[in-house]
Amino acid sequence: MARGADAIRFTVRARSASCAARLGTVETPHGAFETPAFMPVATAATMKGLTPDQIRSTGSQIILNNAYHLMLRPTAERVAHFGGSHAFMRWDGPILTDSGGFQAWSMSEGTKVREEGVEFRSFIDGSRLLLTPERSIEVQNLIGADIIMAFDDCPPARAPEAPPSDPQMSRKRRSRPEEHRRRLEEAIDRTARWLGRCVAAHARADQGLFGIVQGGTDLELRRRSIEQVCAFDLPGFAIGGVAVGESPDEIHATVRAVAPLLPADRPRYLMGVGYERDILEAVRAGVDMFDCVLPTRNGRKGYAFTAEGPLRIRNACHALDKGPLDPACDCLGCGGGFSRGYLRHLFMADEMLGPTLLSIHNIRHFQRLMVDIRARIRDDAWLDLERRWPVLRGGSAGAPLDADPPVAAEDGARGEGGDRA
Repeated sequence: MARGADAIRFTVRARSASCAARLGTVETPHGAFETPAFMPVATAATMKGLTPDQIRSTGSQIILNNAYHLMLRPTAERVAHFGGSHAFMRWDGPILTDSGGFQAWSMSEGTKVREEGVEFRSFIDGSRLLLTPERSIEVQNLIGADIIMAFDDCPPARAPEAPPSDPQMSRKRRSRPEEHRRRLEEAIDRTARWLGRCVAAHARADQGLFGIVQGGTDLELRRRSIEQVCAFDLPGFAIGGVAVGESPDEIHATVRAVAPLLPADRPRYLMGVGYERDILEAVRAGVDMFDCVLPTRNGRKGYAFTAEGPLRIRNACHALDKGPLDPACDCLGCGGGFSRGYLRHLFMADEMLGPTLLSIHNIRHFQRLMVDIRARIRDDAWLDLERRWPVLRGGSAGAPLDADPPVAAEDGARGEGGDRA
């Protein structure tokens, strides 16, 4: 069994009779969390504007840090000097770290992916760096998360289309899908080779290492990746390369096909997917863990998620509204009596409290949804879920209650891009 496998214990406590959803518990060295679980993202060992107590107040049981950002600043070695991320950010619950490969690939111009690793330019000082599987694992060992992710090659899920003005458009449209499939094949094989290097480099028995399945929307390649990655006896597995440009229908079809093929006795983690409808579809396919930057990124920009759908608090229609963001919500903002009119005032006056309260509300929104979903699995009673959560009837983003839909998360999947949580 892979090193660190004993650090993570997963127990399935109930299964739905009408779908593949399951209710479970994941035990880690820093406590347990219930599944299906939503992990808010504290990219650089913080969620902007929120204290650990405020994060706990949302019902969050596990959070995510990102190895790429902490490696660059303040450095993983400095985090280790303070006793690891738990002590550094004063969070005593479970933490998962993303490996940093997606950010190294997506956040830098001139990034080069080769067998040794990913060569990229630091967004802090412009220096060129090489992130290898061994270095990614070393960084995550130093950060000290309970669950760490293998270093993987994450290509775009879909082939890019040629610009309409390109005179050679028809030729490029014929060649690009073929080139993209070759890139996907290269990525899944390299991901498997890198996973072997990650397993060999993993040096801490108190951290569970999860492998990541790639393959885009090509189900044949997904099955090939599953065979390669699941050949390693790891405590958990993730579906990567999702929510990086596909349509909601493509995301749902991929997850429905891939999740049941992953080991049934290990937690299944869908990386970077965070809209309500997408979460529900994945839960029903058998997925146990989710993360996304949507709650905090949108909260800072003045977008609030509600059971009815998203709204933009800066809009003038809220100026005289004495009601809460969501009457059904018990977060610090809604339960504390802060009105939409007051919240709009905070944003119009550029007061820090506005982004803080909306971030807390948005995280609590997703945690309340997960509580309801877990109850539906336990009781196998799904019929009234959409009545309680009308946003689930819509597409990925739900139906906006007022103008301007919330900010999408394509560039924020896998623990966020430059606009950190």
